[in-house]
Formats: sequence, structure tokens, C-alpha cells
Amino acid sequence: MSEVPENLFYTKEHEWLRIEGDEVVVGITDHAQEALTDIVYIELPEVGEEFGEMDEFALVESVKSASPIFAPMGGEILAVNQALEDAPELINQDPYGAGWIIRFKRSNSNATEGLMAADDYRVIIA
Repeated sequence: MSEVPENLFYTKEHEWLRIEGDEVVVGITDHAQEALTDIVYIELPEVGEEFGEMDEFALVESVKSASPIFAPMGGEILAVNQALEDAPELINQDPYGAGWIIRFKRSNSNATEGLMAADDYRVIIA
């Protein structure tokens, strides 16, 4: 069974979110990286880009397929994980740590509606 940490929020599209005040760190879940298999490339956005809820902000390519990564809420990108450019496999190795994708400032601090807690996400992937 895939790892699903309790302290995060999750989306139906298999992104995880760690909320730190008005800032949010986003990556893809352990379940998603297992389904993709070996990740070989990620197309990262630029710092300062703004996006709306469910906008595509990155593209992950694996030996099997390419998958868009969607914004779970609107905001402005504060940081991208540059380490992924040279080592996209970090997403496979440590999806909830070194494999994070972006950090952004959320535009609506009440935007957690529609996100799932760990127990709800476990039901989705079971």
C-alpha cells in the first residue's frame, strides 16, 4: 500500500499539499509516483507565475507516460524545486520530502474545501 502521511491534504488528481500559513508546498503522492514508474523529466513552472484552481502548472514524464500536475488552488509560485531538473527521480525516491515540486502563496486562505484528509485519500486509492 502506498504511503499516505497524516499531516497533508490530498487531491483526487494525486497531488499532496502541506499548508504553512498562506504558503503551500505541493508534490505528487507516493501512489502517483508508483503508477508513473521511473520519472525521467519534469517541466517546471517559473517563480512568479500565477495560476488558478485546477490550472496545469507542471508536467511529469516517466518511461510510461506524461502526466500534468494541477494546482489544487489558485496562487503565485514562490519557489520551484530546481533539484528536480537534474534529478527528477527524487520524486520516486522521496515524494513527500526531497521530491516536492513547488511552493506557492495561496490567493484564498479558505481554499482547503474540496481537499481530502489522509483517510479519505486512502479510500480513493484502495
